[in-house]
Amino acid sequence: MDTYDVVVVGGGPGGEVVADRAVRSGLTAVVVEAEAVGGECSYRACVPSKALLRPAAALAAARAVDGARQAVTAALDPAHVLARRDRFTGRGDDTGQADWLDGAGIALVRGHGRLAGERRVEVTGADGSLRTLRARYAVVVCTGTEPVLPPVAGIDGVGVWTSRQATTADAVPERLVVIGGGVVACEMATAWRSLGSSVTMLVRDQALLTGWEPCAGEEVTRGLGDLGVTIRFGVSARRVTRDPATRTVTVDTDDGTTLLCDELLAAVGRRPRTADLGLDSVGLPSGDWLPVDDTCRVTTVEGDWLYAVGDVNHRAPLTHMAKYQARACAAAIAERAAGRPARTGGRQPWSAEADRFAVPQAVFTHPEVASVGLTERAARDAGLAVRAVEYRVDDVAGAALHADDFRGFAKLVVDETRGVVVGCTLTGPMATELIHTATVALVGEVPLERLRHAVPAFPTVSEVWLRLLEAYGL
Repeated sequence: MDTYDVVVVGGGPGGEVVADRAVRSGLTAVVVEAEAVGGECSYRACVPSKALLRPAAALAAARAVDGARQAVTAALDPAHVLARRDRFTGRGDDTGQADWLDGAGIALVRGHGRLAGERRVEVTGADGSLRTLRARYAVVVCTGTEPVLPPVAGIDGVGVWTSRQATTADAVPERLVVIGGGVVACEMATAWRSLGSSVTMLVRDQALLTGWEPCAGEEVTRGLGDLGVTIRFGVSARRVTRDPATRTVTVDTDDGTTLLCDELLAAVGRRPRTADLGLDSVGLPSGDWLPVDDTCRVTTVEGDWLYAVGDVNHRAPLTHMAKYQARACAAAIAERAAGRPARTGGRQPWSAEADRFAVPQAVFTHPEVASVGLTERAARDAGLAVRAVEYRVDDVAGAALHADDFRGFAKLVVDETRGVVVGCTLTGPMATELIHTATVALVGEVPLERLRHAVPAFPTVSEVWLRLLEAYGL
């Protein structure tokens, strides 16, 4: 049995960071990984998807400025776009990230890890060998999530795309049908349409991005329509089949129509990767999310030894929030290892409390959309006395200079009782970069009376902040 201070199950972004921070604090750590070090984000999610989306965004930015658009003489080159993506992902080769672990003083054990009782993890190697790891202080579960398929007849047998295949495919399908209307569906519809696919989206709801402010879904709907994507709202797939000879997929829908496509992408949600994690060995049901407190300690297991970081705890399923939780988790483990209680509250370094009220999100569609904090509806449902103000970003001088056809929208949600921002949504070029200003305002609980003195430079798109405060009456 090998003993370490901290055993991390899962070598994605959260697992890497929690192990690194633990070692920096003087503890020993080992990462258990069955696939590639770096996790889903590095090879089949955030990194490849943004690599696919960026060339089209750069081309659109050039075409949006008179004098520059005349220099654009060709369309995107799909082969070069896919090759550039592969340079970022290494086509799944994790040598660089594994070497980084070694350089950071973190041990790596390759294989499938399962809990085997308190502070114990059994690892089954690819050759069937079994190895037991013991943790002196903590086991941290960082196994993430996996895509789910919708309940559509025949979908298990057609070779359907999920986010994994949509971000790693080696060829552009002539026709693509996308089931779903969330972030993955919208981004991948944007990417593959930009590369030449004829894209149809089947959206069960009556809007895209339904958990966002309505303006976000409306702007993305308009943008996808401008790209030539067909969106069918209120329509669901009922049955799918693939012709074994032509490889054509037939999609029968609940409105009686039939679609033909070369690939079918299902982007309808994810579930925790805990079904084969040995949760029953510590009294937990298999396949469930792992509820945690602000230190990422699993609350349904006694003692301060089991933690869960990232998507698997269902608090804020985003890579940057997994890393944030990992930093807090490692700090909590180090505190408790030193005999201190690591109490939460008061913005302590071992408390990931911001993922309950200040989670920034960035969607790289055309136009971009970004948000942080609460929507107006969510704020009102939470019982806050709120006031919302809105402003067209394209009315800002810096926006007009940035692009001739700049179109953007900004919405601020203010808690009237405390006089602070509790939510912000932005659409348009640079929305994903501008959102961090709102994140700082939320986390810092900056009063609007003080925020008015943060003067944005002229002429920048950031002047939208001045206009929003003016709209509020300051």
